[in-house]
Amino acid sequence: MEGITRFFEHTGFAAATPGHLLMILAGLLFIWLAIRFEYEPLLLVPIGFGILIGNIPLVGQAGVQMGVHEEGSVMQFLYMGILKGIFPPLIFLGIGAMTDFSPLISNPKLILLGAAAQLGIFLTYIGAITLGFGNLDAAAIGIIGGADGPTAIFLSSRLAPHLIGTITIAAFMYMALVPIIQPPVMRLLTTEKERKIRMKPPRSVSRREKVVFPIVGLLLTGFIAPGSLPLLGMLFLGNLLKESMVTARLADTARNALIDTVSIILGVTLGASAEATTFLTYQSLQIFILGAGAFIISTAGGILFAKIMNLFLPEGSKVNPLIGAAGVSAVPNSAKVAHREGIRSDPSNHLIMHAMAPNVAGVIGSALAAGIMLGYLL
Repeated sequence: MEGITRFFEHTGFAAATPGHLLMILAGLLFIWLAIRFEYEPLLLVPIGFGILIGNIPLVGQAGVQMGVHEEGSVMQFLYMGILKGIFPPLIFLGIGAMTDFSPLISNPKLILLGAAAQLGIFLTYIGAITLGFGNLDAAAIGIIGGADGPTAIFLSSRLAPHLIGTITIAAFMYMALVPIIQPPVMRLLTTEKERKIRMKPPRSVSRREKVVFPIVGLLLTGFIAPGSLPLLGMLFLGNLLKESMVTARLADTARNALIDTVSIILGVTLGASAEATTFLTYQSLQIFILGAGAFIISTAGGILFAKIMNLFLPEGSKVNPLIGAAGVSAVPNSAKVAHREGIRSDPSNHLIMHAMAPNVAGVIGSALAAGIMLGYLL
């Protein structure tokens, strides 16, 4: 009996708490949402599984070195890619190699919608300070409004590493819940007539324009916000690899093998960092509430700015306000949501190509916002 008792004391069952069970349920929810509704499955499945790994109690396993937060463990070494901000630039490289900037090049005024959709970042920064968070913590929390997980990792790794797990999980979760969060806001802020606005088809973009864009984009954004270079430098490099047509192998590696490998390691280690003992706090709840508010405000900012633009645009050149919601950088989910909402009002009104312009502009905008905050606060 003594041997059996000792064996039981070294199992996870003996050390499990209601908090561990709650987090395991959260991990199962992530996996279910990813498989059942296909909400960002490439992210939610690894994160959800990582949460399961991180919430199997290791009490009684001292010296085994397995947990993310245990000094010298394998999982901690992998987690360093998050803590040191290594993974985000690699993901941006892959995103750049997958992205077609043609819709934005053909209608450059839509970049303003991507900028307007970053409103939630700065308003949430103010809200977080009001709730008692410090300057650096508030800035890291505000970036959730950009709906860009890699940017959230990048900024919080420099400004608030102690909050990086909560902030990043919140950012990825809201990215996945775009089809649930955005439609009510879109319907509330637009009329039936506005949702039926038809936009001119995007013009054809030449290969020269596609090659020049990442070079000009790098120089312009780099000089505006040098702190954004690790992200936007890799984004525009990946796009140049794709559009130059002479580095097809490199572009293919970046958008397939590289980004897939990084996404798996990032997702699992990020989920494993959400241990009940460190994750289930009142501060975490505040961050999730602030993050939801940031995301809603950013969505509203893009829509309302599109409506303001229409006041100055001639008839026939007006913008469908729905595409303003795509200004948050959840690529391509928010663009698909804008398209579906347009189809609901007019089945023949296809907005996907128009929505992709503010969508990719939002990727640039959120990284710029992170660079501006780094330059201002550090």
